[in-house]
Amino acid sequence: NLCPCRFYLHPEMSNDLVGTHPPGAHSLVAASVGYFLEDFVDMLCNQKLHQSWELLFHHTVVIICFGIAVLLHQYVGFALVALLVEINSIFLHLRQILLMANLVHTTCYRLNSLINLGTYVVFRIATLAWMARWLFLNRHNVPAATYAVGTVGMAIMTPMNLILFYRLLRSDFFK
Repeated sequence: NLCPCRFYLHPEMSNDLVGTHPPGAHSLVAASVGYFLEDFVDMLCNQKLHQSWELLFHHTVVIICFGIAVLLHQYVGFALVALLVEINSIFLHLRQILLMANLVHTTCYRLNSLINLGTYVVFRIATLAWMARWLFLNRHNVPAATYAVGTVGMAIMTPMNLILFYRLLRSDFFK
């Protein structure tokens, strides 16, 4: 379900990310809300706040934005595009596992760093830029309250992701 080919298979999504979405997309976004809620509670219970506040903040924004899409049965297509960001999470999590296993000086870590950086640019930075552009271009077709939530969400997520990108570059490439 999380595939750019969805635009090919469901071209109507290219024109309408508000009311149009492929079969199963609503369930995927709803399941994602559940995942982010569970991960939020897990972090609250098992991590120190100073270690997890950024992710807790991120999860709060996602839960609110995706929750609106799930409850209103609208903007599911937009939320589906937002889930493309999570493709990069595979490599971010693998990076963390390799760090915990003390495998920083391995070919596997280096290869993952390169893939992580590439997927970060494509699936995080480019996707967020596209979403911000879409939101701006469609501001007259989106109710003011929803536009405000989307704008605030983008205003929070974009700098957070740029800061994380800088940290990854500094840590993995500019030691």
